[in-house]
Amino acid sequence: MLSRRFFLQGSALIGCSAAAHPLMSSMTFAATPGENRLVVVILRGAMDGLDIVQPYGDPMLAKLRPDFAIGPGNGAHDLDGFYALHPALSPLLALWRAGELSFAHAVSTPYRGKRSHFDGQDILEAGTGQDVPPELHRTGWLNRLLHSMPDARADTAFSVGTSGMPVLAGEAPTMSWSPEASVGVSDQGQRLFEQIYHDDPLFRDAARAAFEIGAQSNASGRRTTGAKRTAQARAIASFAAGRLRGDTRIAAFSINGWDTHRAQISTLRTPAERLAATITTLKDGLGDVWGKTVVLAMTEFGRTAAQNGSGGTDHGTGGALVMAGGAVSKARVHGHFPGLREADLLDRRDLMPQADIRSYAAWAIRGMFGVDRAVLEGQVFPGLDMGPDPKILA
Repeated sequence: MLSRRFFLQGSALIGCSAAAHPLMSSMTFAATPGENRLVVVILRGAMDGLDIVQPYGDPMLAKLRPDFAIGPGNGAHDLDGFYALHPALSPLLALWRAGELSFAHAVSTPYRGKRSHFDGQDILEAGTGQDVPPELHRTGWLNRLLHSMPDARADTAFSVGTSGMPVLAGEAPTMSWSPEASVGVSDQGQRLFEQIYHDDPLFRDAARAAFEIGAQSNASGRRTTGAKRTAQARAIASFAAGRLRGDTRIAAFSINGWDTHRAQISTLRTPAERLAATITTLKDGLGDVWGKTVVLAMTEFGRTAAQNGSGGTDHGTGGALVMAGGAVSKARVHGHFPGLREADLLDRRDLMPQADIRSYAAWAIRGMFGVDRAVLEGQVFPGLDMGPDPKILA
């Protein structure tokens, strides 16, 4: 009998991408008990929360960013009379009106000081502070969550891609798949593949999805980079929705491109469009399951309150969390906004954090999966004080 190992080793003979390797992935899934679903999206590069969810009601925002389009009069969409939504996220307005979209402002991890993407992402995905044993930094908080669920198991998936997900790194079993690498397979090769894996529907169907994405990528070579990246985001979200409609209960993947040191007005648009496409595709693909789903879109830190000389913003501290899903309680911007006067800023430059972003994730997990608070504060997010329930779930 032909084995999967034989097929992967011989795939070059039929044109399959050499990047099809199970150790390289940017999407990860896990199956857990119950009916609720959690999707964690890591926004790599430090999303500017002050631009995505603009506190235009604070007059200092326009003064600190005179070259930016701020507020409803400049293309943003008013949310509540104080905050406005970035124009690129306009596809999410229907969710806001339906009470299926909310935000938390002025949030951060415990990371302070150096503002390194690498360190910031490590702490975000490890779910720890800076003063914990080094071994905890080598595991992700979603993986530690799985350890607290005795009936959790790995879900079958297909892996192609190059970007790992440390948030799910650890001993608990998970599986992964990603369509980011182009998979070019001839018609004859695809027919051979389907014959070999005809009786293995999960592996077969996952590969079909990868082949389709490869074909779409090849056919769209003349499209703009932004459009291709948005199409890739939809493909990832569509695949995730398919798994979440089955046994999968937790999915994690990433959207990069949020580092906006220069020309932020144009640079921010592409990742923002990808985020909107991801969330709307998840909703469409999940169908009735959307009502049991929470999506948490998290970034390593925010950006400076003031624009820089290159029309962008630099690495900051306080940022924003995006929460979507049918299980979200209502449309609102959670948290206390500290203000943007110089005296209110951290180090006279950054939005002052008012809450630990981990606490929102912890309360979402408690509400979705019933995990004890002591486990969340001691094991999943070591050293966290969850504080009062922000009531983000319906």
